[in-house]
Amino acid sequence: MGAEPRPPGRARPGPRGAGPRVVSVMASAPKRFKGAVESGAQGKSSADPLSGFLAWCGRAGVELNPKVRLSREGAVAGYGMLAAEELEAGEVLFTIPRTALLSQHTTSIHALLQEAQESLQSQSGWVPLLLALLHEYTASNSHWQPYFSLWQDFRSLDHPMFWPQEERTRLLQGTGIPEAVDKDLANIHLEYNSIILPFLETHPDIFDPKLHTLELYKELVAFVMAYSFQEPLEEEEEDEKGPNPPMMVPVADILNHVANHNANLEYSPQCLRMVTTQPVGKGQEIFNTYGQMANWQLLHMYGFAEPYPGNSHDTADIQMVTLRRAALQRAKSEAQRQLVSEQWDFLCQLEMVGEEGAFVLGWDEVLTEEELSVTLKVLCMSEEEFKEYKEQDGWEDDSEEEENSTLSNEALSRLKTPCKKLLYDSVLLTLESYGADLKAEQDLLNNKEAYEKLSRREQQALHVRYGQKRILHQLLELVQ
Repeated sequence: MGAEPRPPGRARPGPRGAGPRVVSVMASAPKRFKGAVESGAQGKSSADPLSGFLAWCGRAGVELNPKVRLSREGAVAGYGMLAAEELEAGEVLFTIPRTALLSQHTTSIHALLQEAQESLQSQSGWVPLLLALLHEYTASNSHWQPYFSLWQDFRSLDHPMFWPQEERTRLLQGTGIPEAVDKDLANIHLEYNSIILPFLETHPDIFDPKLHTLELYKELVAFVMAYSFQEPLEEEEEDEKGPNPPMMVPVADILNHVANHNANLEYSPQCLRMVTTQPVGKGQEIFNTYGQMANWQLLHMYGFAEPYPGNSHDTADIQMVTLRRAALQRAKSEAQRQLVSEQWDFLCQLEMVGEEGAFVLGWDEVLTEEELSVTLKVLCMSEEEFKEYKEQDGWEDDSEEEENSTLSNEALSRLKTPCKKLLYDSVLLTLESYGADLKAEQDLLNNKEAYEKLSRREQQALHVRYGQKRILHQLLELVQ
């Protein structure tokens, strides 16, 4: 998926289906469904791609609950799944056999991919699936053509990676998205030129670099970001192996996302099932979750953001180096500046901070609580305190501190005065990185006429910026 996480202290989620995790390259957008299959619709040539897709589902062994329908009408974005009748909690909405999943193991070129697996390893782990998609999407006889017919033009995906750089910078400055996109694009170019292209040229009977271009590859990366799923690892496997490779799950990828979702995907050895987690009224849309994702992650990976205050998982970042900058600004002498530098170097040795890391703030607590707590404490130490702390290699036998290590909003308000001041100054520096202030954006959101004149990109970017600034201003109030 997209860019590398900003280490340490920021886990980036992978494709849908598993909670937040660190993944390495590329990612995102909304989805599609309906009810009865209308007669005469088959495959990609059908005038109604949805009917052709539903007919394919029947042939592929997908079982659809008659109480749901797929439709563009009534969905928040693109296609969506809606309740045709009332649904109770725990109802199975559809069951999809593993044979209907599109992955490196089910593609018609799986033997080629298996044979070349050593040369297809990459930072992202996505290359085998992307090669499968390059082939299946362009092969006229592909088993999955009715599935692809729902997305006849991947250019409709509106990830920030497709925005002009000027627009991306102007609308998303301060959010962390432009930096993530730059890493994505660098990784995409590297993977295509160093891994994909040599593989295409080795198999000219199947691939044609004039057809399977970098541009198509980039669009398929966005497709994987937006629509793929990643099967969660068993708990005992988590420390032993990396994340499972992404896969395409027809039907499941039709459901749109909200933080307050009402359905969840369940995995079993033979099949995958989408199950309601709460009652759903007739006519209501059924939503899955892509994980606990902040708005910047949703826009970066899926091409949309949840309007304030809908995203309870929203976060804001304070770059780790911003705390160092605030501490250096506070230093009144060269000796104090030298102390800050030494403290920072020691925090790096402890792996509490990094030049590209970020402290992550949620609505109710700091999500990188240990990193922020230790960093504030160390940067606010006197020379004597720091010397003693270093001698203990950063260890302290302090059970009271352990009990209070969770940085909830209430705990933040009880920080010692020097720590509060350092955090306050760091938030002010962070707010300076955005283009506009909170009040201007609040006025824009409250002015329906002005808001509706904004382009879709401007609206989505506004939701990202506004949520982040609200969290930062809330922190300012807690520590002032």
